[in-house]
Amino acid sequence: MSSAEPKSPFRSRGFIAAAIVIGVIVLAAIIVLVGGLFRDDNDTAPAPTPTTTATPTIDEADVSICGLPGHDTENTLTAAPNNDWELVGTVAAPTDPDGAGPGVVEETFRTCFAHTAEGALFAAVNAIAASTDSRNAPRMWELLADGPAKDTVQASGSNSGTAPSNARLQVAGFKVNNYTSDEATIDLALSVTSEGGALVSYPTVLRWEDGDWKVVLTENGAPIAPGPLTNLGGYLVWAGV
Repeated sequence: MSSAEPKSPFRSRGFIAAAIVIGVIVLAAIIVLVGGLFRDDNDTAPAPTPTTTATPTIDEADVSICGLPGHDTENTLTAAPNNDWELVGTVAAPTDPDGAGPGVVEETFRTCFAHTAEGALFAAVNAIAASTDSRNAPRMWELLADGPAKDTVQASGSNSGTAPSNARLQVAGFKVNNYTSDEATIDLALSVTSEGGALVSYPTVLRWEDGDWKVVLTENGAPIAPGPLTNLGGYLVWAGV
């Protein structure tokens, strides 16, 4: 492989804005009171003390908007998921409709992912896949976290939000760079097939917002710039094709 930096569609600000979705988590585990009833009887042995098992509940803001299970407060994704894949636009996208998501599929526009590290991973890939189908252009803003960048993408309508027609890529692997109750950074290793299979690191920052993962963008594009890779060292190998 040449040492020269490969040309990449990710250098396009339009693509960065297009290839993004879905964001971040708010921690909520509430402990229920444990009650005990004591009974004192002189003629009999004390009865066992009944208790109420502590049952953690999840705050409404942390629940998936379409009811998918799960609520990770730290990264639990230490191995590549075992999931099905579906072609969305030109990209193979992961699917687990009763697990990580997407829980809502409207033709090639896919939303609602589990409030877990795996859900964040699926959201990131599905956002990129959605951006490769021009029919999704008017709705790409829905996948972005609130902020000026989202407003800009929404205002641009169908004039932005999709990848260049000559860009062809597939997921090759991933690593979770950061995962807290507020934010996740998923670093996707992408094979740009339209550039001879050149590998690209594409870190995606996501925020949990309105019951789903939303991709975080700044007015200048992605918070963390994509860059070339020489191999998949340090990544979990995960691919649909």
